Amino acid sequence: MNANDVTPFCIDGKEHIPDKTFDVVSPATGELVGRAGSAALQDVEQAVDAAAAAFPKWKKTGPTQRRDLFLKAGDVMERRREELIQCSVDEIGGTRDWGAFNVDTAINMLRDVAGRVTSIEGSIPMTQNPERSCMVVREAYGVVLSIAAWNAAYILGLRSVVYPIAAGNTVVFKTSEFAPRSHWTIASILQEAGFPDGVLNTICCEPSAAPKITSALVSNPHVRKINFTGSTNVGRIIGRLAGENLKPVVLELGGKAPAIVWEDANLETAALQCALGSFLNSGQICMSTERILVHKNVSKQFQEKLKASIDQVFSADGPSPVLINEAAVKKNKTLLSDATSKGASIIFGDPSADEGRPNSMRPVVLGNVTPAMDIYKTESFGPTVSIIEIDTEEQAVDIANDTEYGLTSAVFTEDLRRGLRFARQIESGAVHINAMTVHDEPFIPHGGMGRPQPSSEQKIEAVEAEMLAMASSYNSLQKNCQAKCIPNDFREAELNKGESVCLDRCVSKFLDTTQKVSEIMQQQGQQQGMQQGGSGGLF
Repeated sequence: MNANDVTPFCIDGKEHIPDKTFDVVSPATGELVGRAGSAALQDVEQAVDAAAAAFPKWKKTGPTQRRDLFLKAGDVMERRREELIQCSVDEIGGTRDWGAFNVDTAINMLRDVAGRVTSIEGSIPMTQNPERSCMVVREAYGVVLSIAAWNAAYILGLRSVVYPIAAGNTVVFKTSEFAPRSHWTIASILQEAGFPDGVLNTICCEPSAAPKITSALVSNPHVRKINFTGSTNVGRIIGRLAGENLKPVVLELGGKAPAIVWEDANLETAALQCALGSFLNSGQICMSTERILVHKNVSKQFQEKLKASIDQVFSADGPSPVLINEAAVKKNKTLLSDATSKGASIIFGDPSADEGRPNSMRPVVLGNVTPAMDIYKTESFGPTVSIIEIDTEEQAVDIANDTEYGLTSAVFTEDLRRGLRFARQIESGAVHINAMTVHDEPFIPHGGMGRPQPSSEQKIEAVEAEMLAMASSYNSLQKNCQAKCIPNDFREAELNKGESVCLDRCVSKFLDTTQKVSEIMQQQGQQQGMQQGGSGGLF
């Protein structure tokens, strides 16, 4: 990125730079990496109007056309891979490996959704009345508002827009002020791939303008559905606004993921996976491991192996991990201070260490954590994790479920039956056996229980979730309807012209057209055959 560059909006396929802009500063270097446009209310109106105008035509595109566009978008994204990785590193301060993981997962997501577009189906349910039938078809909502977080910019941003678009909706994407360029490139990629103008529109705004801009977006009458990924506090606001405007909303919020380490676990594996799950991307992942529930018989051995794993992967000799801003560090240190003042112990790390930058912080592991401490239930969204000793399966499940969140979890045991037993009882959208809590790929559901609303944002259900199920009931066997549709004095001339006698009428009559026309043709054939002295039909 160039510090002189301004990230524009994408509205109706055109770049638009508003009068007002704001600085984008790299968390890793503290340097200016660019500027981004800050939306005004007229920009909101223009973006939504563009999406609304594009919707009637886009919803009529065939599934193979949409499939081919998504496949081409995947190719474009792969070709621009290095550009996108560097953009992510510049804006959120993450490592190159984290940026590469995001881009590669997003490329797979585009290709996966391309293969699912042609699988959208309706249904014909049973009805109480045998003389009535019903068809259920899926129709796009219209304009969908998508708002995504910055921490996994390409995964979260792409996921929030491609499923609605695949379903035939058009989208207004409010990008993150922390990753405006990364999010804008998604629209740039789709535009380059050939998606029609107005199908995906982006706007951004500085933090102080967010309440006004978000409220205007949600309340706009053209916006029919909201998809939000972000913090629990902001999610509450979005949910309230959606409720006030009677609009459906999908929320994917925070997490407080537990990892259970049973006494028969492979402690080397458990320690490494818990270290990775806790501190990848400085703990700034909604699926990050926040609580490790360790069987008391192996607690001390596990703690030693965990410290060794942290030293190995997140070495103290390397650069200090970077968080998105100073406020994130202050939040974590406040949680640690509260916990230690109430009896928690520091197993690893130094919360008071000066890392040279106000938004840097190294991993910290807490022990003796109790429900009286704020960190027991509050999502840290940073490089801290708590160890809690457990003794029985029931106790482990009770503590794992003692949270308002329920996105993901992990269990470490060499007994698969026990692992599956835990999985059935833990109240979370995913349970990973002998693997870390951080796991995301396009081919499996990603949803939750508790505060993060169940979203099942992968697979074909994710596309169908962006559509309305429309039911149409009709008479299927009413003789009166047939009589009106095909009168007794049906003329041979109409039949010879090959005209459909029912398609321009009600659905209820259409289902019996073929049989009725066949009967008429047979009758006419028999009459002609008799006149010619034979007994054959028309054919």
